Amino acid sequence: MTRLYAILATVVLAVGLGAMWLLTQGSGLDDKYAQCRSSQIAGGTAAIGGPFELVNGKGETVTDADVITEPTLVYFGYTFCPDVCPFDMSRNADAVDILAERGQSVTPVFISIDPDRDTPEVVADYAFNLHERLIALTGSPEQVKAASQAYKTYYKAHDKSDESYLVDHSTFTYLVTPEDGFLEFFKRDDTAEQMADKIGCFLDQAS
Repeated sequence: MTRLYAILATVVLAVGLGAMWLLTQGSGLDDKYAQCRSSQIAGGTAAIGGPFELVNGKGETVTDADVITEPTLVYFGYTFCPDVCPFDMSRNADAVDILAERGQSVTPVFISIDPDRDTPEVVADYAFNLHERLIALTGSPEQVKAASQAYKTYYKAHDKSDESYLVDHSTFTYLVTPEDGFLEFFKRDDTAEQMADKIGCFLDQAS
């Protein structure tokens, strides 16, 4: 009998501790986007994103509040990128078009991590040739570094004595909204259709 009581006490204690953990951790129960998320972020979603100040294709200084006015796909790359960036940005543009066909509006944004070559004029041409809704941004090295750090991205230029130098960089695409900030990131192997489906889930839950 004593053993039975001990077992029951252990079960009650375990259940109690579990309940306390759920209450203190939230367990994602208060996350309206929980069913849409497919990734876990160390430190939580608030650890990625934040204010930035950059320069658009017209040479105007803009902030994140000026740029992120609706659900937005943010990508860090550079216009001289020979293969990775063109593929990723074309896929992002396709995802935006798929969502538009479904009646959902998303803005694609390109932030250069090569400010030495990517002048406002260069990023303006890049945006014009890639997608009519694309916002392409550059800035001073300090502005670009601050934006990159806010989004926890990585980039490192090769020897710049060669004018055709390459820049190593991370290749994530971030879904951000003005209301909730960073929501999700997409990897290179996500297709445009997969991205559109995931983004659509977030937009449906937000409405």
